[in-house]
Amino acid sequence: MKFRIAYDRPGRIRFRCGPYAFEPKFEGRIHKACVGIPCVKSAVIHSANGSLLLNYGSDESAEITAENRQMILDFVTALKPRELPEVDPDTDYQLQSLDDNFQNSLCKMIARRYLMRWFVPLPIRTAITVFRGLKYVAKGLSTLAEGKLTVEVLDGAAIGASMLQKNYESAGTVMFLLGVSGLLEDYTKARTRTALTGSLAVKVDKVWVVKNGVDTLVDLKDVVPGDLVRIRDGAMIPVDGTVVEGEAFVNESTMTGESKAVLKNEGKTVFAGTILDEGSFVVKVRAVNGNTKIQKIIELIDHSEDLKAGIQSRAEHLADSIVPFSFLGFGLTLLFTRNITKAVSILMVDYSCAIKLSTPISVISALREAADMNMTVKGGKYLEEFALADTVVFDKTGTLTKAEPKLQKIIAFGGRSEEEILKIAACIEEHFPHSMARAIVNGAAERGIDHAEEHADVKYIVAHGIATTLRGERAVIGSRHFVIEDEKVLVTEQQQATIEEVGGAASVIYLGIGGKLAGVLCISDPPREEAAVAIKRLRETGIKNVVMITGDSQKAAERTAEILGIDTFYAQVLPEDKHNYVERMKAEGKHVIMVGDGINDAPALAAANVSVAMSDASDIARETADVTLRGENLEDLAELRVLSQKLMDRIQSNYKFIVAFNTGLLAGGFFGFLSPTTSAFLHNASTMAICAKSMTKIGT
Repeated sequence: MKFRIAYDRPGRIRFRCGPYAFEPKFEGRIHKACVGIPCVKSAVIHSANGSLLLNYGSDESAEITAENRQMILDFVTALKPRELPEVDPDTDYQLQSLDDNFQNSLCKMIARRYLMRWFVPLPIRTAITVFRGLKYVAKGLSTLAEGKLTVEVLDGAAIGASMLQKNYESAGTVMFLLGVSGLLEDYTKARTRTALTGSLAVKVDKVWVVKNGVDTLVDLKDVVPGDLVRIRDGAMIPVDGTVVEGEAFVNESTMTGESKAVLKNEGKTVFAGTILDEGSFVVKVRAVNGNTKIQKIIELIDHSEDLKAGIQSRAEHLADSIVPFSFLGFGLTLLFTRNITKAVSILMVDYSCAIKLSTPISVISALREAADMNMTVKGGKYLEEFALADTVVFDKTGTLTKAEPKLQKIIAFGGRSEEEILKIAACIEEHFPHSMARAIVNGAAERGIDHAEEHADVKYIVAHGIATTLRGERAVIGSRHFVIEDEKVLVTEQQQATIEEVGGAASVIYLGIGGKLAGVLCISDPPREEAAVAIKRLRETGIKNVVMITGDSQKAAERTAEILGIDTFYAQVLPEDKHNYVERMKAEGKHVIMVGDGINDAPALAAANVSVAMSDASDIARETADVTLRGENLEDLAELRVLSQKLMDRIQSNYKFIVAFNTGLLAGGFFGFLSPTTSAFLHNASTMAICAKSMTKIGT
């Protein structure tokens, strides 16, 4: 491609290829190709003037910087836009397009207004203003006919009154500013939504499909359920499916937040958006494109503004409820001053525009910021609940404690060896996706114990344990409540004394075979390193009650609470009891945040005012929770608390400014200091300013 260099500094270079050297439809392809250059950090592409602005790495030595520059020059020289493959635009390009479209639309609106004022004869301008104004009047009358007195009625009345006064300039100004406000609202929502969802999107264009034993490179959009897709080292998995050949370690942090890679072999499920770290396998496609699990998350976020915060709904209701007072002000001003111009100035100002626009924009901006902090929040109302909460309830295992507890001791009974107890326990527990089960399975692996299956199908009893048949005898493993009380496994006083003496503060898993206690496994589950700091920070943000609920023993719970500085804890609690504890706290007037990770936490998560699932939580916990932490740090809870509080502060601050500023405009109109045109300009300018402020990061 022919070009000239318009700007050239280390790390930044701009090429000008001439107006429309490439068509607008090629912008996305060129952008994708440019950011594909190893040294390029970002790119801005404009077809109107044929501009390519590339920012590249310049932190290295001068020699490497020169090599990067030459690489870019070679690329642009060889660039042939028409030969580039068609691709879906990435997030950066989408944001660039939104910015460009907004700027172009705004410039066109301003240019059209002033060009008409300079070159179109007054009678024609007046006719156009009347035609456009009648649309606003008709919309206001239609809304009024439905029994609603909203801002649309106020806008129609203000424009209609100006036209009846033959003040067409004022009516035109009001319509122009309303148009700019509408454009800003659409742009803001589109931009925040795009940025929010882009971080989770699957960025894969082509995949290797296995057909008749041959690997063929095809477009992802052409893949259908049932196809076989081969995925190799370092590749992002682009589909949901089941492994049918090979094995590999998969990093599922985008789905679970767990950084440790998980072994996936034949029969195991994999999800789009996860990364294959090491190995290779063939996946039978179950879902692709818009039907994958990660796409469902994106759709949820994309529509999350529909889950409005209570303060947002109240703001919108308040905005509409204020409209009648604007008409009352108009009537009173006309009654006392007998001046229609002053009365119309009152109609030019309302509180509802800014309130209705700034509040949802603030909420969406906060949701985007939470996503950038590796937290998925399902709606604005959950941010509000997080800010209002005064109580946090933690599950212990896998939440306050480390995600990978360690097998500490094995106590064998009935003449069995420790190795035999661990082999049986690992064989059963490998079917159960929980941190305690992983500790047992990992403990067997560390000791070199092979635990090939010798049992029948396992049956998981939610939040209690696992039951199966082993060599013709019923085998159960789980909590003391499940094994001893529910399954009636016999435990002698001597055995229980041994368990209490040897087990100490460790979590104890009981194994019963044939109605007798075969052994117990003591698992050391130390608190997360950041747990104490996270709890302290939560208290500093106004959390008054920190509660721990666990199915663990009294000693294990007491030890954890002591280390973390938790005043209230409940041990040996069943799932339904966790739920009841949460309900009881709510009945006492507390606003409760529930934080959990396991299947047994799902009822309590659903009962809380707002619930949080940990990064390595079970599928049902993540589905039930209102917030999912995609990182592994409990301090994210404090960060989200601060973010939610700042969001509420911003909304309240916006509200105070809107009321004060617009009240001043009303007073100015009443006393004749402000003309209708000036009132309309200041009102709409302040609305746009408050919306622009609401777009900024909450933390700034």
